[in-house]
Amino acid sequence: MRQHDTLFIGGDWVAPAGTGTIDVVSPHTEEVVGRVPDGTPADMDRAVAAARQAFDHGPWPRMTMPERAAVLDRLAEIYAARQAEIAETITLEMGSPITFSQMAQAPQPLGMLQYYAALGRTFPVEEERPGTFGPVTVRREPVGVVAAVVPWNVPQFVIMIKLAPALLAGCTVVVKPAPETPLDAYLLAEMVKEAGIPDGVVNIVAAGREAGEHLVSHPGVDKVAFTGSTAAGRRIAAICGEQLKRCTLELGGKSAAIILDDCDLPSAMGFLSIASLMNNGQACIAQTRILASRNRYDEVVDAVAAMVRGMPVGDPADPATGIGPLVAKRQQERVQDYIRIGIDEGAKPVVGGLERPHDRGWYVAPTVFAGATNEMRIAREEIFGPVLAVIPYEDEADAVRIANDSDYGLAGTVWTSDTEHGMDIARQVRAGTYGVNLYMIETSSPFGGFKSSGLGRELGPEGLSAYLEYKSIARLG
Repeated sequence: MRQHDTLFIGGDWVAPAGTGTIDVVSPHTEEVVGRVPDGTPADMDRAVAAARQAFDHGPWPRMTMPERAAVLDRLAEIYAARQAEIAETITLEMGSPITFSQMAQAPQPLGMLQYYAALGRTFPVEEERPGTFGPVTVRREPVGVVAAVVPWNVPQFVIMIKLAPALLAGCTVVVKPAPETPLDAYLLAEMVKEAGIPDGVVNIVAAGREAGEHLVSHPGVDKVAFTGSTAAGRRIAAICGEQLKRCTLELGGKSAAIILDDCDLPSAMGFLSIASLMNNGQACIAQTRILASRNRYDEVVDAVAAMVRGMPVGDPADPATGIGPLVAKRQQERVQDYIRIGIDEGAKPVVGGLERPHDRGWYVAPTVFAGATNEMRIAREEIFGPVLAVIPYEDEADAVRIANDSDYGLAGTVWTSDTEHGMDIARQVRAGTYGVNLYMIETSSPFGGFKSSGLGRELGPEGLSAYLEYKSIARLG
């Protein structure tokens, strides 16, 4: 039982304003494994005030970028030493298979810290340009106080994709972890304090929707960085629009994996299993629409079915587990409802279905649907679970059309023995990130989506620019 009685505000552990608590429940055992304070609007007010004070009057925004980069280096060293603890905590609180937690949930945030620390040593804060009457200095300055609102599926990844560039830019931050996964954020708070980051620069308050909306709409917040559902993103965009507040929104996805006829299926399945079912299918980038030509449709269905059957379902702490439980009972029920919808729509589950693989824990059977069409709800709506739909296409032009026939545009892949031809396909699909024979989020390259998958970009230099305001200073002579 991991219990915390305080919040991390102003560089210190402080008592919450309210008496409410958040129970952290293991998706595997359905038992309470942690408890933290449930942040209130009053707690958010206090956190924003601390961040505001640190930005308006503290040293952090007034340090040089290389000086801040050195602090990120120090935080990265501390983070590296606690990766195993971070991975185990995330597996405990949200059911991510331990192999995925060790491969991605902990190392990728560390990689972001290291990347932005290195970038900060060379990134130009000022540059000179010729002007009409004299030189112009283009200066980059921090946007201000940032509200970072993060989901439960990859909690440290999403915190760090916002926190690392925001800190390097000179911003101060209020982090609101999801109520399902607050425990890993407490580990981060301990590391922030150990790294010597000035008081008030990073504040962490776990809370539910009411306190989260209060934070987003707070007049002391200059920018909102949000990752989550498209519905919530629209609400946040409306609030930010009313206040002319900057925002970055990374939202949902319904990505397509295009299997070309020249694809070597056995070799592709090893990579596709990660691309489509990582984190128990609870990933916005998951390739859940598998597009196969009619020439090889049955062969692709069989290969995908064999791939899924080869992923053991069970205890997420067991290294042998391929797919663990979903994060909460409501998520389990949601995914089972979609499996029912797929059956009612006429698709056939060739693997999985409605039978639960375990009596205890929020498990669903990983499911592969054959006979699906792109008009079905299971092909159009984000399920956020281990459910794949194999959809036939007539030719490559039809495959691209189907891939683009979506409200979303976050990610996608193409699988082929001809890499250059795969690049031609990639250029035609309207998605913010894409892979040829793999899918990866590259720290050095922008990440984000088209259409209803969001606004703005994270990672790479573009991710740092999202936390900077540009100022032009012209002078005579």
